[in-house]
Amino acid sequence: MKYIFGPVSSRRFSMSLGIDLSPDEKSCNFDCIYCELEKAKKVSTIKNPPKVDNVISDVNKAFEKYNFDVITITANGEPTLYPYLDELIDKLNLIKQDKKLLILSNSSMIFDENIQNSLLKLDIVKLSLDSVIPATFKKIDRAIESIDINKIIDGIITFSKKFQNELILEVLVVDGINDKIEEFQALNEVINKINPTRVDISTIDRPPAYNVKPVSYEKLFELSAKIKNQNIFVASRKNLNQKKETLNEEEILNTLSKRPFTKDDITNIFDEKTKRIFNELIENQKIEKKLAGNVEFFKTRK
Repeated sequence: MKYIFGPVSSRRFSMSLGIDLSPDEKSCNFDCIYCELEKAKKVSTIKNPPKVDNVISDVNKAFEKYNFDVITITANGEPTLYPYLDELIDKLNLIKQDKKLLILSNSSMIFDENIQNSLLKLDIVKLSLDSVIPATFKKIDRAIESIDINKIIDGIITFSKKFQNELILEVLVVDGINDKIEEFQALNEVINKINPTRVDISTIDRPPAYNVKPVSYEKLFELSAKIKNQNIFVASRKNLNQKKETLNEEEILNTLSKRPFTKDDITNIFDEKTKRIFNELIENQKIEKKLAGNVEFFKTRK
């Protein structure tokens, strides 16, 4: 199954089956300094996008094998660049059963009315908003030149007035970049115009593409207090208690190639049989450990 990965334990959305709309290479119009994907040239299109029916076929197979709560539309980059997004969402809605349909977007295309109309058909829309100050936005998200943060803000506000389901904003905080009080005071003003369902405030928790560092959870809580009159979730992997899944060797490697796991992830997600396979992959040097700050991650060896 080329176009799906997981299920993975999400800090925000429980057990999630991921759909990767750019499996062959990174396709993103941002080059975020905290991105867990490797550095790549910024683009405005997805090269060789998968056919909708092939994606749907993989999702149907996943229903037969896995237990999960959410179907997450994502990409090896930015999913709203996928040219058949509207058709895909329509077909996923036909087969999703009792699962929620979610997209993880960097917000770059939210000003586009066609994109807005497509996202209106989802159960959950998660949009990134790391900074509303233009200079900081350029420094942290490193967007393609045609993208303007004020256009993004206007697009989110417009979309929020139309969208009837769960709208979640995520602010990812990087040490020394967008971790100042004035950043969150400016965010507070904009977020209260948007009035989302929830605001997730998080920091780096996977090995980033660039040499940047996370802030402490104590710092996240301090900054979160500057966002007034909103439901705030300070993201943490602590105290997860998810149903464990059985994965084979191929599925483990496919998942780790897209999302490195911590020891806690492995404990929470893998059953005993999968853990044995996982340990064999380490012994056979197909999986490597990588330290990010004080956290050890497991990912596929290149």
